[in-house]
Amino acid sequence: MIIPEFKKRFYTSIFLMALTILLMNSNLILIYSIIVFGVLSLLEFFNLIQKISRNIFFKTFFNSIFIIYVSIFSIFFLYFSIFLELKIFLFIFLFGCIFSDIGGYIFGNIFKGPKLTKISPKKTISGSVGSFVFTFIIIGVSMFYFSDKIGYEVFILSFSTSLFCQLGDLFFSFLKRKAKVKDTGNFLPGHGGILDRLDGIFLGIPLGFLTFLFLYL
Repeated sequence: MIIPEFKKRFYTSIFLMALTILLMNSNLILIYSIIVFGVLSLLEFFNLIQKISRNIFFKTFFNSIFIIYVSIFSIFFLYFSIFLELKIFLFIFLFGCIFSDIGGYIFGNIFKGPKLTKISPKKTISGSVGSFVFTFIIIGVSMFYFSDKIGYEVFILSFSTSLFCQLGDLFFSFLKRKAKVKDTGNFLPGHGGILDRLDGIFLGIPLGFLTFLFLYL
């Protein structure tokens, strides 16, 4: 089971990295992609909430919060990447989130050990450490290359980005357990839904980037 699952994550990561490089070079494609991924994420979230509870007030409350969050996230990403020309740093955190997931999976399967939480039984403490290690490598090398700065700030950036990515992942894992489903959708055959691949990114990028702004600007 490990090899097929690793292949899925590997192929998904390659796709996301290729898409990221494409988005870095085209603002128009970036705008369209954010709209498409945003709408698909909302539809999958609505479906999850519907399966958790049919209470109209419950659904309206949580769906409204997620609509607001996705809207703010989209505006945030577009504003800082296009108008303030800080796109490269946003994408550093995107790569950091991608490798956070890869590192967690690799370390978790190699070292195994105690479970991290009951919310997601497959996640281990060693996997959490692996997420931080991989994120630290990506962000550390990138920050040194683009800003010539590498010190305690990089450690804080890496730790916070990895932490937020993992919290985002755990949040959607919690929702899936409540909804009694394995994946948020089937948009990506064999890989699940959009939220299955973007769960950590939704939290990791904005909060990681805000940490960057606080430390460097």
